[in-house]
Amino acid sequence: MYTGRTDQPCCLCDDPKTVARIAVPPRAVTLMENAAPIAWRDIVGDVTLQFCESDWELVTELVLDLGMHPLSRCNAARADFSIREDFEALLNSTRDEPDQTEQEDRLLAEARAVIDDADDPMVEERDLVEAHVVVRAMAELGVDRPA
Repeated sequence: MYTGRTDQPCCLCDDPKTVARIAVPPRAVTLMENAAPIAWRDIVGDVTLQFCESDWELVTELVLDLGMHPLSRCNAARADFSIREDFEALLNSTRDEPDQTEQEDRLLAEARAVIDDADDPMVEERDLVEAHVVVRAMAELGVDRPA
């Protein structure tokens, strides 16, 4: 059984050929389509979303030019994440419910640092898109911890 990251199709259109990938905190799953049956507190690690070329252009424009995020249009069934029960089955042991506070704090701090350094030529457009998605999604969910 492979428990690492797998290639998922575009979370918007299901195109198997993707060109960009972003990571969001587990709580952000609740903003996605078809996420109701997913217990976000049982997600271990980041949630990865992939986008095809045409949708990546749309996402970039939506995030950088219009100040929004695409999560409400992303299908949670096409996201890549690991559930605690999968690890329990693999390891044959019960694990405590993950506390994502530290992970959320880390992702928010990293995202804010990228946004603060947006003018730095070393900051790539993909990193900037990911940072804005993380910050906006967490703000929408009412999670706005100080850096």
